[in-house]
Amino acid sequence: MKIIQSSKYACAGLITFFRRERNGKIQLVISALTVTAGLGLRLPYNKWIAILVCISMVLSMEMINTAIEKLCNLVHPDEHPQIKIVKDIAAGAVLLAAVISLIVGILIFLPAMISLF
Repeated sequence: MKIIQSSKYACAGLITFFRRERNGKIQLVISALTVTAGLGLRLPYNKWIAILVCISMVLSMEMINTAIEKLCNLVHPDEHPQIKIVKDIAAGAVLLAAVISLIVGILIFLPAMISLF
């Protein structure tokens, strides 16, 4: 029973993130476009593993960053140097995941697109 309740809370968190957070909506659209492009290019199985890992990594980091920001704002609503450091580090984790995912995407999609011509 507890696993069902935990799953409900987790699903509620996903829904909240994608409905309310601008970055969640942006990342969801980018993920959908990436999957659509991959399907259109008929990428092989091994490429999908990298794509799905990258999508999950970026979305997960974005969700963790959002949770950290909301918690920090609740604990200390005013500007605070230590809170700024925490928020900056969390945002940096998202940026790192996004940049690495972009590089992986280029390495996968560019050769696939070039081979079309």
